[in-house]
Amino acid sequence: MVSAATLLVVAAPAMVASAGPSDADTARHTRGEWAGTWAAAVTRGNTVGLTNTGLNNQSIRMTVRTSVGGDRLRVRLSNLYGEQAVEVGHATVARPNHTTVDDRADIDPASLRELTFGGATSATMNRGAELLSDPLDLVVAEREELVVTLHFPVLTGPVTFHGQSKVTTFIGATDLTTATGGAGFTIRPNCCWMFLSGLDVQRRHTPGAIVVLGDSIGDGNGSTVNAHKRWPDLLADRLSAARPEARTPGVLNLSLAGNRLNHEGPEPGAGGFPGYPELGPNALARLNEDVFPQTGVKTLVTHLGINDIWMSGDSAERIIATLRQINQQARARGLRSLAATLTPYEGHGNPGVWTPEKDATRQAVNAWLRGAGAREFDGLLDFDAVLRDPAQPSRLLPAYDSGDHIHPNDAGNKAMADAVPLRLLGL
Repeated sequence: MVSAATLLVVAAPAMVASAGPSDADTARHTRGEWAGTWAAAVTRGNTVGLTNTGLNNQSIRMTVRTSVGGDRLRVRLSNLYGEQAVEVGHATVARPNHTTVDDRADIDPASLRELTFGGATSATMNRGAELLSDPLDLVVAEREELVVTLHFPVLTGPVTFHGQSKVTTFIGATDLTTATGGAGFTIRPNCCWMFLSGLDVQRRHTPGAIVVLGDSIGDGNGSTVNAHKRWPDLLADRLSAARPEARTPGVLNLSLAGNRLNHEGPEPGAGGFPGYPELGPNALARLNEDVFPQTGVKTLVTHLGINDIWMSGDSAERIIATLRQINQQARARGLRSLAATLTPYEGHGNPGVWTPEKDATRQAVNAWLRGAGAREFDGLLDFDAVLRDPAQPSRLLPAYDSGDHIHPNDAGNKAMADAVPLRLLGL
């Protein structure tokens, strides 16, 4: 959606800039530990559109929600899939201003902080590289929305991005990083974090982070936009309510809509599905990129395989082999490794997307996960049992169906989060 709002020039408010850490500053925080509080899997831009051409003297304002809090913050940017070095001209972080009419784009001026990189307010991301901001003294709460605004003064080329944010993103011309109002952001898609890949907080004590390696079910297809109702979001809510803050792990949702265990995003699928780069590489290739580098990761939850069945017609044996390999690699890294059963999807898509034969494959994978697989993994999350219709086990329960017969709605996502045995998370 593109807004017709007129571009306004907004005076820059006073800001507290982050300086490069001094020796004294470092000493004050030596007892703290860094923990991931939010992250997103990133992919290459698509072959057409804005993610292919990139941003050019434009600012992008993106909202994320933390899972855990801390007294310092650092931001991670990524040019992993870029085709050239990318100049970051200016970057800020703030809290949203929910007292205004344009409350998704407006920010609280008192909270506005400037991000720096090695003490400088601008930086260059090398091709294929990440960029970590300097630590910023900013008290961050659990489950708090934060707004990151980035300005790219020259053409970026194809972006590194996450295509399914389920929050509204704001794009406008020139440097709007200090604009407290949102009127200048005239492009407003309900998608996409661009170049933004993670937020870490420094905490006195931390039990680490849980990483969810999933597909569109974890990525929130079917959930309400701007409501943070993905099941990993709701798991973070549940953990926060159930445990003291010091014992609450971060929840990092590294799900990618359309992702597969054994296939690349651009590969076409059944029912005329064309495939897209934003669906990401195969899941094994994502381990070194999306899972193992996360700050403080302790537990991995893998919920993948349904797209390999309906898109690609993979056998149960091939799906199981890849799930076993993910488990072996995770445990070799010292992570607690959990798996989740594949949920039903009869009624989804064009003819050939669901067939009795494909459902038999799903059932065979689930039978292995509940049997031999449960003895290999550190635990099993039986999402199939949670979401299926007892009267028609190959279909979602209508109360949990978003309407496309494969993705749960908000109620279904809550049922999934509520069904996670906290003891399996190692807490």
